[in-house]
Amino acid sequence: MAKKLVNLLLAKSILETIFVGTLAVVVYIKAFPPTFHGWGEAVVAEKAIYGWVVNNARPNERVEVEVYVDGSYSGRDLAGGPRPDIVAAGWSKDPYHGYAVWISKLPPGMHEARVYAVHRSDDGRKVTLQLIGDPIKFENDIHDNWKRR
Repeated sequence: MAKKLVNLLLAKSILETIFVGTLAVVVYIKAFPPTFHGWGEAVVAEKAIYGWVVNNARPNERVEVEVYVDGSYSGRDLAGGPRPDIVAAGWSKDPYHGYAVWISKLPPGMHEARVYAVHRSDDGRKVTLQLIGDPIKFENDIHDNWKRR
């Protein structure tokens, strides 16, 4: 009898663990969908962060991006500019997923920009940011000239 009770408690524990794990995955995917893909780079001549982003779940939707330099908000854009290179690479069927965020003056030294896709869920009541691509490293010299790193 005691062995049967132990087996039932073990089975109950396993089922609860599976349920909680599944629930956690569903909530995570809803809040942070793995459907955003993109890339960014520092464009030295224009002192801007350029790139592209596509929401594979809704490929015709234009994605809003926010750019942070050294952890501080620097600007936002709606990724709707032409980027024919992403069609050629197979990331999208239409080319209008490009963005550009111009960066104001920065102190001399190394800097890091991060680009995030803005994801709205629950009819826009919840907003999360998803990092797009790798952090972008660049240097600003004493004359306010950028250099890629």
